[in-house]
Amino acid sequence: MQTLPNLTAPSALGAQLSTDPTIHRRQTRPVKVGAVTIGGGHPVVVQSMINEDTLDVDGSVAGIRRLHEIGCEIVRVTVPSLAHAYALAEIKQKLLATYQPVPLVADVHHNGMKIALEVAKHVDKVRINPGLYVFEKPKADRTEYTQAEFDEIGEKIRDTLEPLVVSLRDQGKAMRIGVNHGSLAERMLFTYGDTPAGMVESALEFLQICESLDYRNLVISLKASRAPVMLAAYRLMVQRMDELGMDYPLHLGVTEAGDGEYGRIKSTVGIGTLLAEGIGDTIRVSLTEAPEKEIPVCYSILQALGLRKTMVEYVACPSCGRTLFNLEEVLHKVRAATQHLTGLDIAVMGCIVNGPGEMADADYGYVGKQAGYISLYRGREEIKRVPEDQGVAELINLIKGDGRWVEP
Repeated sequence: MQTLPNLTAPSALGAQLSTDPTIHRRQTRPVKVGAVTIGGGHPVVVQSMINEDTLDVDGSVAGIRRLHEIGCEIVRVTVPSLAHAYALAEIKQKLLATYQPVPLVADVHHNGMKIALEVAKHVDKVRINPGLYVFEKPKADRTEYTQAEFDEIGEKIRDTLEPLVVSLRDQGKAMRIGVNHGSLAERMLFTYGDTPAGMVESALEFLQICESLDYRNLVISLKASRAPVMLAAYRLMVQRMDELGMDYPLHLGVTEAGDGEYGRIKSTVGIGTLLAEGIGDTIRVSLTEAPEKEIPVCYSILQALGLRKTMVEYVACPSCGRTLFNLEEVLHKVRAATQHLTGLDIAVMGCIVNGPGEMADADYGYVGKQAGYISLYRGREEIKRVPEDQGVAELINLIKGDGRWVEP
């Protein structure tokens, strides 16, 4: 099977140099998932997935609640069997009784029609994987797919998908067509190779079946464990959708990113690059860690791009020989005192050279101007100069005086 040798972006997607710093998001249709809307100009939605066994109703409810309480707006639950689908009915009821409604997504994989039909009664969105929803048993001696074989499987897919589509359509619920690079159907591999093109065509096959049934509450994902493959797939999907007049929102993620610093960097490279190009309406960072660890990474990506403001933005110089105080220590103190606030930009600058100019866009500035003293700024205006040991307390007083302080 072939691989894609060159994963460059299509020239139509951002090849021209632009001096406009604003991210112009791709216009997509709104898709409701419970009380949350994906696409349609709404803020980029943060998702994650619990790792409890869905048969453990109490554990699943607790896991969903933990995620939701720290800002996860949509929670996914795995549903590998009918028993798990029935358990989701209990999970939903227990959430309503003990907490509040949480938008839920059921993850359905191998030969999933019966499971999907049952779970569609209890959740707000069903995620299916085109490569696994109708399982194609590989043939060891196969060298090609004839058009007749290709069409025959296509009809089987339609027959299997139609009942789910009709159920979700009639209930006003959503579906995610979630393609994974590592689980493409065999005929897609033989036809398009192990490429982003195969991922896109797999998604389009399911999309076109849905459209033929007048169903468009759809979200698309094309995930891969390698960021360049993921980037190429989403860019190509946007190009193909534009050609076909489609405006479905996209769910972004680098699947199986791993853990630790590299997992976060890998996810940020993939997700952040596309968001900067205006592509993407909902995101999930997939870490081999507790699901709760994913949410801060999502919000950090969105905050860094200016797509959502959920915490304080700290501007700080890297420190050099001009720095008049221990910058790392002071930044830690300022962060500890103010990190619970929302929507502020606070600059901590080591000297006057990097001070007012570099922090011009900040709401407040903390600048070393002379040894032993701190200058506090509101925007570009110097407000007061105070002894260094009073700097953090006086910064808090300044924020309080402006009515922008809230207690932790």
